[in-house]
Amino acid sequence: MKKYVWQAEGGAPVDDAIMEFLAGEDVVLDRELFPFDIRATAAHVSGLHRIGVLDESESDRLVQLLEELAEAFDSGRFVLDDRYEDGHSAIEMFLTEKAGEIGAKVHTGRSRNDQVAVATRLYLKHQLGRLVRVNGRIAASCLAKAERHAAVPMPGYTHLQRAVPSSVGLWMAGFAEAFTDDLMLALNVLDLVDCSPLGTAAGYGVNLPLDRDGVASELGFGRLQVNPMYAQNSRGKYEILALQAALHAMQDLRRLAWDLSLFTTAEFDFLVLPREYTTGSSIMPNKANPDVVELLRARAATTAAAADEIQALLSLPSGYQRDLQLTKPPLIRGLGAALQALAIVPGLVDGLGFNEERMRQAISADMFATDVALERAARGVPFRTAYADAKIELQDLAEPDPAASLAQRVSPGACGDLLLDRIRLRLQQELERAEQATEKST
Repeated sequence: MKKYVWQAEGGAPVDDAIMEFLAGEDVVLDRELFPFDIRATAAHVSGLHRIGVLDESESDRLVQLLEELAEAFDSGRFVLDDRYEDGHSAIEMFLTEKAGEIGAKVHTGRSRNDQVAVATRLYLKHQLGRLVRVNGRIAASCLAKAERHAAVPMPGYTHLQRAVPSSVGLWMAGFAEAFTDDLMLALNVLDLVDCSPLGTAAGYGVNLPLDRDGVASELGFGRLQVNPMYAQNSRGKYEILALQAALHAMQDLRRLAWDLSLFTTAEFDFLVLPREYTTGSSIMPNKANPDVVELLRARAATTAAAADEIQALLSLPSGYQRDLQLTKPPLIRGLGAALQALAIVPGLVDGLGFNEERMRQAISADMFATDVALERAARGVPFRTAYADAKIELQDLAEPDPAASLAQRVSPGACGDLLLDRIRLRLQQELERAEQATEKST
């Protein structure tokens, strides 16, 4: 029979169906949080030793057992399964079974709210760190592609209609800058959530002089989340911020995936996907389907839905409410889906091939109308007059030259002056800031 740490001897019997409803997916989901819960428990044990609740031998024994539990879980020798109500209970039961009364002391001064809050916060830091790094890798891949193919002409589109001559450099640099923004956003959210809620118990503190600052420092947090009630009220809020940071990256990925979907069709034929990013048809031998790109395009929906699901839960009064348990499934699902998708994008970008001749052929004479109008305006003709005359003058262009058009587009950031060095410098600065943040956390 399953045991519950909160169940008193001789108390009311536990209804299994009700308990299954209450526990939900907790045991399965806590496998993601378990290493962080163990780590936070070890820091809590050290803090209890510093205030005299545990003596040195008790503290050493519990920390040693927690290290053994972490290694056993990592190797698969300890399985978090339905024998336990959740990961928090599993830790306490493991310590009690191994160390008896010493293990029973581990929960002094904290609640399960404490445990899930700090484990989730450590998980958020870990996942946001991954998000920062993968955004950096995608930005670097896009920027390298822009530098290598800076002057290769391709059509520029508005309203999905051919508009003006553009370049691969401009197209790819746009995504390099976008994912640099996404890196910066993830790093800013990481800085915000880098605060320890541990030691606030159920949201009102405890009558012990807990060494909250020391435990926060031991866990690599940048600061303390001071107010105990806010430690509870911020649950869900920080999770949404992390999901929104991931969603911004996924929205940029969705746009990139859409471009790839269009530009690799036979009707466009501008790009060739790496073979490993395509699959075959079960019935049509001629097909090479862009399944990976299509699923990358769709995955943003998972992250968006996760953020919306948590937002819908947060119509709550102050303090802990059991509703907050349901923030865990969408958080883990939404961040996991985003990170899995983003991780395969650098290889996709690196492996893209370009059909340069096909892109040049797709640049038709009418697409130079804006160039003609602006050339006249530069000579003093009122722009609206130049605009009206541009179509007539296009008839005199025997063979418009895309390369010349791109070279003359010298407004800062445009095809003739891409300013790729500025994008690279900003990317490097954000990556250095990320590295400094990581060093502080460790």
